[in-house]
Amino acid sequence: MTTPEIPQVNPAEAAELARSGALLLDVREPDEWRAGHIDGAVHVPLGDLDPGAVGTGRPVIAICRSGNRSGKAAVVLAGAGIDVRNLAGGMKAWDAAGLPFLDDSGRPGAVG
Repeated sequence: MTTPEIPQVNPAEAAELARSGALLLDVREPDEWRAGHIDGAVHVPLGDLDPGAVGTGRPVIAICRSGNRSGKAAVVLAGAGIDVRNLAGGMKAWDAAGLPFLDDSGRPGAVG
């Protein structure tokens, strides 16, 4: 079985896709999510990922801290026929691009 080639998107492209209706799927651990996540993203830790629960009605952007775990999630999702992209550089790149994200209390978030 070959590994599908996963399209990579930068933070600006991911933000534009989200504005157009793409699902932002954050696969980091709960403590990482609580520290800072993109408003409107859905949190499903990588170990709990069920492609059948994600649905195929819209594109998915997989997100983690650096792009590694989300790349693994994207391969699983693509294998299930889901239109998926990986956020290259993850939340670290999102933060470096100056794009907003929040912690669980609604304050500006942090990336560990």
